[in-house]
Amino acid sequence: MARSVFLASTDRDAVKSIVAVGLIEELKRSYERVGVFRPVLRHEDGSDHVLDLLKTRDTIEADRAVRIGTTYRHFHEDPDAAMELVLERFEAFKALSDFVVVVGSDHTDVPGGEELSLNAQIAANLGAPILLVLPATRWTPGQITASAKLATTTIENEHAKVIGVIANRCPADQLAAVREKLSELDLPTGAIPDSRIALAPTLGAVVDAVGGNLVSGDPAALGLEVLDMTIAAQEVEHVLAHLTPRSVVIFPGDRVGVLLGLASTQGDHDFPALAGLIMGGGYVPDKPVMDLARSLGGDLPIITTPKETFAAAAAATLVRGQLDLSSQDKVEAALQAFEESVDGHRFTDAIEAFVPVAVTPLAFQQSLVKRARQDLKNIVLPEGDDDRILQAAARVLQMDAARVTILGDRDAILARAAALGIDLRAANIVDPTGGDLVDHFADIYTELRSHKGMTKDRALEVIRTSGTYFATMMVYTGMADGMVSGAKHTTADTIRPSFEIIKTKPGTEVVSSVFLMALADRVLVFGDCAVNPNPTPSQLAGIAVDSATTAAAFGVDPRVAMISYSTGTSGAGPDVDAVREATELARAAAPELALDGPIQYDAAVVPAVGASKMPGSAVAGRATVLIFPDLNTGNAVYKAVQRSAGALAIGPVLQGLRKPVNDLSRGALVEDIVNTVIITACQAQ
Repeated sequence: MARSVFLASTDRDAVKSIVAVGLIEELKRSYERVGVFRPVLRHEDGSDHVLDLLKTRDTIEADRAVRIGTTYRHFHEDPDAAMELVLERFEAFKALSDFVVVVGSDHTDVPGGEELSLNAQIAANLGAPILLVLPATRWTPGQITASAKLATTTIENEHAKVIGVIANRCPADQLAAVREKLSELDLPTGAIPDSRIALAPTLGAVVDAVGGNLVSGDPAALGLEVLDMTIAAQEVEHVLAHLTPRSVVIFPGDRVGVLLGLASTQGDHDFPALAGLIMGGGYVPDKPVMDLARSLGGDLPIITTPKETFAAAAAATLVRGQLDLSSQDKVEAALQAFEESVDGHRFTDAIEAFVPVAVTPLAFQQSLVKRARQDLKNIVLPEGDDDRILQAAARVLQMDAARVTILGDRDAILARAAALGIDLRAANIVDPTGGDLVDHFADIYTELRSHKGMTKDRALEVIRTSGTYFATMMVYTGMADGMVSGAKHTTADTIRPSFEIIKTKPGTEVVSSVFLMALADRVLVFGDCAVNPNPTPSQLAGIAVDSATTAAAFGVDPRVAMISYSTGTSGAGPDVDAVREATELARAAAPELALDGPIQYDAAVVPAVGASKMPGSAVAGRATVLIFPDLNTGNAVYKAVQRSAGALAIGPVLQGLRKPVNDLSRGALVEDIVNTVIITACQAQ
């Protein structure tokens, strides 16, 4: 799997592109396919000078559209959809790469703190560590270090992680002090000196800023860097002493003596080569004067501007330099600054050692979608008369996460889909009330339930009048790979046909359920919260083992906590004794599992409490699978966590059946149904 790093900054003056150029070159020594991805752009048309520059330095052959997430506007209008799109496009680009350098947004839209938080949220969802780039032009070494600490706190609050800090554009006389102060951070750090060439504006940018017009000189010189600016408000003999290499000199256009005097310095080794001359006030000297200036100055660019001298100077001062494709000097200067100032190995080692500790709800959902797409399964939805089911089916088809069969009248379903503005043409729509399948399923059901006195006439009535029985028969016969029901039916209506037809897996004592609880930074598995009111110790042990298996199947490392009102041996009584017995039975059944109990909820999930109440436990404080002693407790806790902690609750996911059948809450939202269909598709694999 490709690795990645996210470059984030606290300020646009940090100029992340300098670090990006150097980091890309460092990574190219170890990785064959190094690519650049931009999650958020300012311009709706997709234009972005940073991407234009960096994609010429990486080693991925891909169109710019593949390298882009979305825009600021999209995040303003629909943050959830924007984040989902960024993650989807990132995953697609990641598949083309061995290493992805993600260059965060440029602080051109919202105040710095909010934008840093947005970048941290994106990094957390991408599972990418953050390399923090700070501007050092205006701050003391102490302020830079304090800013790094504050920014790290902001980033960690969004469940992302900083793996290194680089102070960029440091004044030369402060480099040593900045490096020493940054060493206080328990991270790889670096400091890069301010590079005048790398960030110098081009003469063309200055001309545009003053609204100027080139009247003499080589137009190609407009692409050269301006390293300094001088205002010539004195006679020429007083100006000469202030000239510096590659500076632009701004003066009133009617000062002919200054024009000719400055032009005459070019080609004289006693004077520096200038970037250009800008004549203010809209004055253009007569032709003889201009001809003389050209003969003296050669290709020296001479520009006129309608702005007065000081207004032109003010406008020129505001021009921001940036790394630019048109200037190889700038890129080489940036590379040199990075390579001479930063130990690239320290940062690449930290990136390679990074293991994501946060699993965001969006990242978890996307991992399920990615898995479902690898082997598309057909999921049958018997409640085709519910708008939520139709909307969820359309969304699943749009995501290409599963094939979908909907039970109901085809014309009615397609008409309702049109009214809802959704597309269900790709769905398989089956009428469960008539046709050859009803008779076929009735024959099978009669045979399966003959020991219970089932007759063909009774079987026909059951199959024809119950969508859940019809759908369950589709799963049993292989016409569908799984079923999702419960938007309008009770849990009993959904599960009873499965008990009768699909039946349980060998060795399963009881069918149970779990909820996959996607919190802000991790995924927990709660069981049983939907099926068994009062499981026996033996059943509770089976639920624990089955829940651990389900957790592992969905990428959650199972550490099982048997929840009680008591931890360890601190309490006694029938309820805690039952949990203690279940714990021992589960250990005997699956000795390889990390499992502990009885344990209180806080001791199970809070490291400090776990260490205090159950020291030495491999589960306490780190539990990922929480098994509740009864349905009353489990259902209450999952709803409390869902509503109070804002967790995404996916489920209930049934476990123990031979084929996947999952139940919905009758209050399920469209998103809940989509997630359950995808979960069911993954189970069917």
